[in-house]
Amino acid sequence: MASLPCRPVSAADRLRRGRTCHRKQLAPFEVELTRVAGRRREDGRGVVHGVAELPRLLPDAEIVIVCVPLNDTTVGLIDDAFLRAMPDDALLVNVARGKVADTAALTRHAQLGRLRLALDVTEPEPLPDDHALLSLPNVLITPHVGGASSSMGPRMARLLHTQINYLRAGQEPTNIVLHT
Repeated sequence: MASLPCRPVSAADRLRRGRTCHRKQLAPFEVELTRVAGRRREDGRGVVHGVAELPRLLPDAEIVIVCVPLNDTTVGLIDDAFLRAMPDDALLVNVARGKVADTAALTRHAQLGRLRLALDVTEPEPLPDDHALLSLPNVLITPHVGGASSSMGPRMARLLHTQINYLRAGQEPTNIVLHT
């Protein structure tokens, strides 16, 4: 498998709210990021492509990260046409909602070995024990609650305590994902 640096990455993010994935989160991976949202526009970081441009953009995206809310405009966004437009051996990462992707289309493309899939969500969820996606070597499925473990509660409590102490001291808390 090729390494991530310098790979073309397309991030379809926040189609409804108009916010997009920030280069900052992917900067450590040295990727060439193409941002996609509901409508085309420009901001301080450059062009944000509209979702209508996906058919033109997908053939050049070796990695596509989908992190959209579930709404009328995103149900079925990842369909057969979307997947056919992606180049051979591309990686699709879906951390949105299961209904954003057509499971039958995902299965067909994965069974052909044409695409690699990393799925945090599926439809249905969970998949039946005998579902083809669960046994394919080019598919990684993680439970949507992948962080839930016996150590999660104590870690969350420590982090909350730390964050409260920062705020009480007038300092910025850690792990801020988006400044508004």
